[in-house]
Order: sequence, then structure tokens, then C-alpha cells
Amino acid sequence: MRPLLGEIRYFLAGSFYRMRYHELGSRKHPTVVCVHGLTRSGRDFDALAAGLADRFHVLSPDLPGRGASDWLPDASLYQPQSYVIALTHLLATLGERVMWVGTSLGGICGMMIASSPGAPISRMVLNDVGPMVPGRAIARIRDYMSVRPEFPDLLALEAHLRHVHAGFGPLSDAHWEHLTKTSARHLPDGRVALHYDPGIAKPIRTSLAIDTELWPWWEKINIPVLAIRGENSDLLLPKTFERMVQSGAMPHVVKDTGHAPALMDAETIGVVRSFLLEQDKS
Repeated sequence: MRPLLGEIRYFLAGSFYRMRYHELGSRKHPTVVCVHGLTRSGRDFDALAAGLADRFHVLSPDLPGRGASDWLPDASLYQPQSYVIALTHLLATLGERVMWVGTSLGGICGMMIASSPGAPISRMVLNDVGPMVPGRAIARIRDYMSVRPEFPDLLALEAHLRHVHAGFGPLSDAHWEHLTKTSARHLPDGRVALHYDPGIAKPIRTSLAIDTELWPWWEKINIPVLAIRGENSDLLLPKTFERMVQSGAMPHVVKDTGHAPALMDAETIGVVRSFLLEQDKS
């Protein structure tokens, strides 16, 4: 089941840009917005969307500079604040309350929005991210982003993805094939590149790899939260996860997985689905 492709326009730093999104499920159903991690795209949620589409209207945007969305002319704009501007344009266009699933960077954006007065997010899933991002994890991500994202063919690209995203968990060959095909941008000379603007790496390359505390945002969030953690994650540490749970988040740990669970396995999709369906009972 291939999602439909839609778009919104958002205004940033004096210009309008296009953000594309992938859509599955009837618009008559409650809307779930799924937002991907730093170097990924909305197509990462195809399996989750297929598992939700009978009861939900699922939108999975490509953040600015990724997938089918416009690249930004100034690489310094690739910051969470810019992504939040684009995402809140999407929320304003929808004009309704939504549920949110955010992996890593997508979860950070979700926390930024959900902590704001009047935010239209009613329920949130945070996939392997929390209110403290360790500097060591930032350094690891910075290191793999230093590799130029161009490869001779799809097989080489898949080998790269299996290496840098080993933390996604014990995925099947079909899952890796899907992630590879939806991560590829074909170049005129026959090679393939990753589906993002290489400029997205500039802000993280120039930033300090220090622990980043986001607890002030967390303390303002008063909606139900499902916190998912990869068992071996270096980004959502056990102490952070425990503190989130103690403050009311529902926990789920994905075994044999690091950063970040791919949300492709039936068990985790079932947990997310059950959590989102709880809204119908509240």
C-alpha cells in the first residue's frame, strides 16, 4: 500500500518553501502526524501507517531538505526551530487536533510544539528520544554524517544503511530493501545519493557534542505520552527513560534494538496502535 503524496507551503526567513507529506487512510478518521529522524524521511513510517490506516488518517511529512521536500538555500536554517515552523504550518492547515509520533528529531519537534500553549497535539509517541540528549550520541551522529552520501549503486547504499542504522534493530531483508529504495536519490551519472540535502549536516558538524537538556519543555507537556526506547539506545538513556515514566509516560522497550527502533515490527506497531486508540475511549 503506497501512500499518496501531498504538500503544504510554509514561510521561512523571507521565502516560501514546499514541504511534502505522505498520506494514508481516510480523512474521516483521527489524524496522526509521524515525523522522522535527522537523516530520514516520511517513508520510514510506511509499515506503521499501513498498520494504522484502517482507523487513522496518517500523515508522514518529509522535513525540509529531505525526501520530496524543498532544500533550503542556507544550510544554517537546518535547525529544529525551522522544522517546527514548517510542521506548525501543516498543523494550521489541518485545523484540527492531531496525535503525534516522533522518532528522534521528530520527537524533539513534537516536544517543542506540545509544550506550547494551545498546541493541537492530543497524544504523543516519542520514539527513542527524551528530554535529555547525550553529547556522546550527538558525536556519533555527527561522525556518520561526515560521510558524503553518494554511492555507486543501491547495494552499496543498503550496506551503508545497515551499518550506520544498525540500531534500527533486527530487520528483515525486505525491510532493508524498502528503507534503501525510499532513501535513494538517483544521480545523472548512474550513482545514487541519500535523499537529503548534504547541507543538513552543517549545523551538527559545527555544534558542540554536549548533553542537551530539554526538561523545561517536558515539564509543560500535559498530554498522554508513550515513551519507546531501544533496549541498547545511546540516545535515550535508562535514567532519562525512567524519569519520563515516573512523571507519567507509558513505557515500551524494544528488545535487541538501539537508536532508534524502526517501528516496523508487529509488536511495536501494535503497542502504538493501542495507545493511539485509547483516545477514542477518553
